[in-house]
Amino acid sequence: MQVEFVGAVGGDVTGSRHIVHTEKARILLDCGLFQGRRSETIERNRDLGFRAKDVDVMVLSHAHIDHSGALPRLFRQGFRGPIYCTPATRDLCAAMLEDSAEIQAQDAAYINKKIERDGARMDPVQPLYEQKDVIGTLELMVNVPYHKPVQIAEGVTLTYYDAGHVLGSAMVALDVDVVGESRRLVFSGDLGRRHMPILRDPEVPPGASCLLMESTYGDRTHDPIERMEDELLDVIVRTVKRGGKVVVPSFALERAQEVIYALKQLDEQGRLPEVPVYVDSPLTVKLTDVFRIHPECFDQQTREILTTGDSPFDFARLRYVSSVEDSKAIDRSEEPAVVISASGMCEFGRVVHHLAATIENRKNTVLIVGFQAQHTLGRRLVERRPRVRIYGVERERRAEVAILNGFSAHAGQDDLLEFAEAVREAGPLRQIALVHGEDGPRETLKGLLEERGFPSVSTPRRGDRIDI
Repeated sequence: MQVEFVGAVGGDVTGSRHIVHTEKARILLDCGLFQGRRSETIERNRDLGFRAKDVDVMVLSHAHIDHSGALPRLFRQGFRGPIYCTPATRDLCAAMLEDSAEIQAQDAAYINKKIERDGARMDPVQPLYEQKDVIGTLELMVNVPYHKPVQIAEGVTLTYYDAGHVLGSAMVALDVDVVGESRRLVFSGDLGRRHMPILRDPEVPPGASCLLMESTYGDRTHDPIERMEDELLDVIVRTVKRGGKVVVPSFALERAQEVIYALKQLDEQGRLPEVPVYVDSPLTVKLTDVFRIHPECFDQQTREILTTGDSPFDFARLRYVSSVEDSKAIDRSEEPAVVISASGMCEFGRVVHHLAATIENRKNTVLIVGFQAQHTLGRRLVERRPRVRIYGVERERRAEVAILNGFSAHAGQDDLLEFAEAVREAGPLRQIALVHGEDGPRETLKGLLEERGFPSVSTPRRGDRIDI
């Protein structure tokens, strides 16, 4: 058995794609979109890095676009095998992939119109896939609950374990017959944090021979979860005092729901200022509805809230916005407000329009609550650059930029080390390959694991293979 690394390696955090080669099958783990510089992004996403028809089986860890977003591209290029995922992941993908196709079509139309009408210095854009490719992808999806072993190829059995990262997120355990001996490969997907609200804590899969582990925050720990609400409140209070808006670029899946949940707690405690809170993302509205039909993924506290008839995702001043006109009205208003909008890395979607309308005013705040990949607008805001380009126009960044790492759904360095130790205690772990991390965090985590006596820790790059 070999693992071939195609994406989310060599310093990349997005575009997760790995291929497991056995004697009988080729199994693709994740098929996500790469995010970064526009020119590089288009090239990397059009060419998946392998022939779609050479893949027999696809196994999806969770619904985030950097893990699932290239599935319709895979279908468009000829893949017709089964796509295994958890029930919640399938329901989330139905909304997220449809939204991805729609955004690609809208962005292509907008950019191509600017080129034709205004002579903008931008390359023409063609969508990676269309709605018919999304429908074809969804028809291939096969639901697999947590802890239910399923044979997915000759000599290969899949078992999902709860990763605690987003709704339906899973660690992938593949039991493979290798020359009469069973070997278990575990792929962490994106590993969640313990004691976060809404979802259960990550599990520890037993019996792993090899672990493919994410390393996004391999060089740092997060602020304590208990401080999230207070820090969020501080940002809102000081912005409202200036008469400004707080714009929160948020991943529509999980991060938005976590921020809404925290705001609801502050509102119930009587601490939230008297300002409207808008969730301006049709996708977030859809995904929040999906949350409501999957209580099996919730922790005990959230299930108890649901039994009272209350919703963790609603309170009096919260407004879910779907129409374009209502979205534009938010920017026209000069009143303070909190605006939660997708996408999380500020590369597309309605949040880009809100940033264009607010970024040059010192009264306003851009609140970053998640990881920002290199070469994205979100990363440039995290770096607090004085000028940023939005829709091809250079703008002065006068708005405050606040960063709350406590909302991250990724395990921090301490959680990653403890998880690796727990996997070693639960099985004959011989190899670790670090993926889904920039070079600095990966090398830092590699050194710490080696100090703890892990015998084989690698940091693969694109095109590398390892023997299991």
